[in-house]
Amino acid sequence: MSDTGFLQTTSDSYDAIVDEYVEWTKSSLDDAPLDRAMLSLFVELVQSTGTRVVADVGCGPGRVTVLLAEHGLDAFGVDLSPGMIGYARQAYPKLRFEVGSMLDLDLPDGGLGGLLAYFSIIHLPWERRPEAFAEFHRTLVQGGYLMLVFQIGDEIRHRDEFEGKQIDLNFHRQRPAEVKRLLTEAGFMVLVTVEQTPPTPDVQPLGILIARKP
Repeated sequence: MSDTGFLQTTSDSYDAIVDEYVEWTKSSLDDAPLDRAMLSLFVELVQSTGTRVVADVGCGPGRVTVLLAEHGLDAFGVDLSPGMIGYARQAYPKLRFEVGSMLDLDLPDGGLGGLLAYFSIIHLPWERRPEAFAEFHRTLVQGGYLMLVFQIGDEIRHRDEFEGKQIDLNFHRQRPAEVKRLLTEAGFMVLVTVEQTPPTPDVQPLGILIARKP
């Protein structure tokens, strides 16, 4: 699939399921104490840089963007899907949300204290990760922090339906050790690697990495 095809297919798929996705995710953090704890750590690390501007890349409907803002960060969201961005702007009118791609962020060099990619690199073809990580590195201040969250695994899973709506999405599982290697090659220092043991066999194991731009 071409670059345009991959980006457009992802955008179109999320545009098609805005209402269903919002409903499905509205309480997902309620039962995710590890996610909340790691996000709190990320907030403290970003605050320590003296630059409170943080980008939530792949923000979807803005549910995590607003959480970062409530914790005192100058948070804004970026997402491929105009539909998701439209919802986020309406739901959180005091925050900034922009349509954009993690492969080509419309952001200046060194302007961010932090960048969060919360379950958003999962739609990125594995071979494109170095490009995204280079963009993340470019946009962070020296000493800025990056946090990635993803499902652990080796496979690509495909979905063509969600809550009765037609979609065309690939979900790329990640290996934390490989992600750490790629981040190191991009110039990051990986500080924290978490591999969550799933509570039940039907739950995908979770990976969380926090890295710093030296």
